[in-house]
Amino acid sequence: MTNSNSMPRGSMSTTKRKETVTALIFALPWFIGFSVFLLYPLLASVYYSFCDYSVLRPPVFIGAANYTELWHDEVFWKTLQNTSIYTVFALPLGALVALSLAMLLNAKVKGQTVYRTIFFVPSLVPQVSLAVLWLWLFNGEHGIINFVLNKFLIPLHMKGPNWLSDDRWAKPALVLLGVWGVGNAMVIYLAGLQDVPQALYEAADLDGATWWAKTRHVTLPMLSPVILFNLIMGIIGTLQVFTVPYVMFPGGSPARSTYFYTMYLFDNAFIYHKMGYACAMGWIMFLIILGLTFISLKMSERHVYYGGS
Repeated sequence: MTNSNSMPRGSMSTTKRKETVTALIFALPWFIGFSVFLLYPLLASVYYSFCDYSVLRPPVFIGAANYTELWHDEVFWKTLQNTSIYTVFALPLGALVALSLAMLLNAKVKGQTVYRTIFFVPSLVPQVSLAVLWLWLFNGEHGIINFVLNKFLIPLHMKGPNWLSDDRWAKPALVLLGVWGVGNAMVIYLAGLQDVPQALYEAADLDGATWWAKTRHVTLPMLSPVILFNLIMGIIGTLQVFTVPYVMFPGGSPARSTYFYTMYLFDNAFIYHKMGYACAMGWIMFLIILGLTFISLKMSERHVYYGGS
């Protein structure tokens, strides 16, 4: 016995086709934007990395010559070394400061919202403005940082370092400056801390756990997915550091100690007009970030706890 209210097959297929067409029409602007502004540049950069391409002239295919030249390029290895050193110090320091601030701001104190705003707002300062501000702060003769340091160092017959002109102190200056922008990571840590079940802390209190024991055995394990996320974002961010050192240390001065990978890539693309060479550098950086992200995810399998899993 057939159902009189059922729709004929022909009508159902027509309706589905109309719905599909309507969905595609609504999705078309996104597909166009994705293809024009992301997919095409991505595929084009792969091809250009195997070309001698200056943007001003048509690309000429030269095979793997760009990658071979990079292997023998001393400046390339210098920028990679500078970037790696910066990442090794800036990433853990930034994570430690962000997590510490989040734990402090998670405490129930009067004016909690005001304190959170004060620590978050610096991360909203535009990068160029930030660089100009810290140029003054790090000034070896008139900067406020050395003014404070000299109050303690001069009695010891010492003096604050020349942050901007000494190649031993230029990278440490940038590492310290990086702490200024930990507000975004701090907010993410703070959101993760608020999701930690209070029952776990109460149980730990009943067992007589100390603050450090609760932090080690409750807070950090429950916060491990957030730590992993911030770690991966930090790897991407520190390896691609550009604006602040480009403004503060033109040309990677002093003695190319602050000449980072992205700065050399930018110079090759837009100063030396070696776009194919720059594309090759871009894909090498992509593979480095991909490899470090993969390693982080594999290592996290034994150390990251997901609630309910």
